[in-house]
Parts: sequence; structure tokens; C-alpha cells
Amino acid sequence: MIVTHAPSQPGTHPGCQKVNQILGHLGDKWTMLAILMLVERSRRFNELKRLIGGISQQMLTRTLKALERDGMVTRTVHPTVPPQVEYALTDLGRSLSEPLMHMAAWTLEHVGEIEAHRVRHEEQAGRRAQTGSELANL
Repeated sequence: MIVTHAPSQPGTHPGCQKVNQILGHLGDKWTMLAILMLVERSRRFNELKRLIGGISQQMLTRTLKALERDGMVTRTVHPTVPPQVEYALTDLGRSLSEPLMHMAAWTLEHVGEIEAHRVRHEEQAGRRAQTGSELANL
């Protein structure tokens, strides 16, 4: 379903809730990073955790279960002691990885510019706050 024009009242299109829900999940940073880490090959849980960095075990578990539920990732349990579990992208997950790779490349290309804008914005906000407090003291 492709929407060619916006509905007269935002959020009233029948597919809107579904799209919002899916984009909310897929746009999550942990989801995006997990998918990007699985592009090259399947990986075990602890390897994913190490590669992603900063993600808790609970959050990675939740993220991988949601991706498996949505058909983006397969989970394979190998009958070893202890059992080894590998995660891999499905064809659907691989098709999502392509735009995510473009987004990651764009981010890397523009990170310096974005950081410079943030610094400038914070400096301006600091000056505005200082001017506001000076005016309040008059």
C-alpha cells in the first residue's frame, strides 16, 4: 500500500497505526544496530552483544525476539552442551538492511557537521539563557 496524498486528518488513514507501530520498532537504535551487525553473517548472542556495545543482555534479548517475531531474523539452536544459538537475517531482514546501510553511511559522512551544529546550538542556548537571567536581574 502506497499513500500518494496525506489524509485530511492526520492519523486517520487505516494503515497509519500499523505503519507507526512497525516504524517505531524498526527505527529503534538497538534494532537498527542488530540488523547491521547481522549483514555480513550469522552471529551468536554474545558476539552481537559485544559488537553492538552498550546494550544490556535483556534489551538485546527483547530486540532479537521482536525481530524474530517480525520475520527479520532467524534463531537457530545448535545441539551442543551448552546449546549454541545463532541469529541470522532472513530475506526480509536483508531487504531492510539495505536502506539501513545507506542511513549508517550518511550518518558517518555527516557526523562532523552534525556535531558542529550541536556545539553551535548549545553555545547560542547558553548565551540566550545568560541574557535572559541578566534581564531578569534588571
